[in-house]
Amino acid sequence: MDKFTKLTAIAVPLERDNVDTDMIIPKQFLTTIKRTGLSRGLFYELRYDENGKPTEFVLDKPEYKGAQILVAGENFGCGSSREHAPWALLDHGIRCVIAESFADIFYNNCFKNGILPVKLPAEQLAACMAIAKRGGEAAMMTVDLESQTVATPDGDSFPFEVEPFRKHCLLNGLDDIALTLEDADAISAFEGKQRQAMPWLYS
Repeated sequence: MDKFTKLTAIAVPLERDNVDTDMIIPKQFLTTIKRTGLSRGLFYELRYDENGKPTEFVLDKPEYKGAQILVAGENFGCGSSREHAPWALLDHGIRCVIAESFADIFYNNCFKNGILPVKLPAEQLAACMAIAKRGGEAAMMTVDLESQTVATPDGDSFPFEVEPFRKHCLLNGLDDIALTLEDADAISAFEGKQRQAMPWLYS
């Protein structure tokens, strides 16, 4: 998992509340366990009409090319618990989602996949949304995990909360597997003792 320390990038606005995981990545794209290639299905029903032709969805507009920050409304990521939702966002290049609130499972899945979900109160979120709507370099923001702030081009700095353990994992790029491997020596020592005491388990 890539580390998240400090991100300066274009922010793209998604002026919607209650964006569920089926809207983020529809069910027909859940047949793979690979984390790549899912950007094609990201917000598919918003990006394409019933005939499969592109709409003028904000994520595909030229001024938001390469955007890595998504600014949304409240209760982002509600619905089913599909982990493909953060996978699809990450595959598209989104490393940070700023919203007023998140569904719990989606919020947890973001941290496990290298995405920083930032909760801001309504007034501060509205300021970020207004900046994101400018597009291009005028929509650049800086999200600093170490200082736990979102800095805007207007000179504002909005603080956000993040649990110390989750912060540690993102700063160091530690997913669940990497966390386990931090104790590799202790695990090997235990297995060595167990192999001697109970060799039949290893035969």
